[in-house]
Amino acid sequence: MPVVHLLRHGHVHNPDKVLYGRLPGFRLSEAGRAMADAVAADLVERAVDIRRVVASPLQRAQETAAPIAAAFAVEIDTEPRIIEAGNIWEGDPLPSGPKDFLNPRALWRLRNPWKPSWGEPYKEQSARMWSALRDAAAATPEGETLMVSHQLPIWVARSTYEHRSLLHDPRSRECGLASLTSFTFEGGEPVAMEYREPAAHIEVPR
Repeated sequence: MPVVHLLRHGHVHNPDKVLYGRLPGFRLSEAGRAMADAVAADLVERAVDIRRVVASPLQRAQETAAPIAAAFAVEIDTEPRIIEAGNIWEGDPLPSGPKDFLNPRALWRLRNPWKPSWGEPYKEQSARMWSALRDAAAATPEGETLMVSHQLPIWVARSTYEHRSLLHDPRSRECGLASLTSFTFEGGEPVAMEYREPAAHIEVPR
């Protein structure tokens, strides 16, 4: 049965601490590169049958994919459907607490958390992610595909599979840096899911 692994990219170099979203130019940090190498080594050690490596168009995803593609001697295919979610806070400083959301502009952006009103609707994220996942499973029916994406789209895809509400507290996401959320398919549909963190031992700078 085909397996599709969703890999969240590694730690990003972000010295100005902004919400980078889909902004260009955000690369992996030294820790992020170590995470990507650790995932590649883990997959090789486990003898995972990676036949295809796919990545979001964003730099941090492409860089995370690179050592894995090299380890399995395949090219990186770029897939726009697994890109980061759009967010109107892109470029703003990372929030430091609830006080950052108390100004009138922020309250207007937060008017509809179910959609959500501040960015790409959850249902649209889920639709594009599952379209890409099903296509990947169909394209490699006898092997495994690794797709490098981003935390929120991966969590929305998992939440859809687990039939949980797409409305959630971001702090509750189980989707660590360089983590693997893997789906096994049968008859074109996901029938099992596994979550692992092969790079959890790598220290992230604060």
